Amino acid sequence: MQATFMKLHPACAAGPPPLGLGAGVTARLRGLRTPERIQDFVNAVRWNAKPAGETGRSVAEVLRHGEAHCVEGAFVAAYALWLAGEPPLVMDMGAARGDVDHVVVLFRRGRCWGAISKSNSPFLRYRDPIHRSLRELSLSYFPQYVKLRRKTLRTYSVAIDLRRFDPSLWVTHRGFCHEVVDSLTAARHYDILTPGAAARLRPIDEIEARSNLLREHG
Repeated sequence: MQATFMKLHPACAAGPPPLGLGAGVTARLRGLRTPERIQDFVNAVRWNAKPAGETGRSVAEVLRHGEAHCVEGAFVAAYALWLAGEPPLVMDMGAARGDVDHVVVLFRRGRCWGAISKSNSPFLRYRDPIHRSLRELSLSYFPQYVKLRRKTLRTYSVAIDLRRFDPSLWVTHRGFCHEVVDSLTAARHYDILTPGAAARLRPIDEIEARSNLLREHG
């Protein structure tokens, strides 16, 4: 399974705790119920282009500001999935130097993995639960994970259960959620490429580059 089997935080042992998000907000997230509906919800949230600098907002702060980038959207999706009775698992995907990591929320149907993902690109979003391993799932993102025509996806992490962390660090925290974000980056990662393979990767062509300019927000 390649998951982190670490002890859950005591506040999470009995399920999602009441966190003061407000009855209306909690009911809205609880009403999403399925990965497909959760994906639709995070798609509709404006893209956070970080005009004032880097952010790492909690669920509460994303909903207050009405915008999110990938890890912020992952927090919202993971909490909604937790409210739906599924574990809030996330996976960090590491990029080559010059590009940025991406974080997705994991779910399983039978023995197969799927993913919920907040991205301004249409190519780095939802994945149907048809992937037999986390490596297989991460590889589905590889062709469109591009920076300046270079394919830049390099690693994928173990599945990280956000119930390891006090919810006050990622659900209701004010400010940058450094502890959780740093833990995602520091989690065990696996290489996607064999040694020397990066130098042999074909750059994307003109029509692929043009398609990669498609953005939903901004």
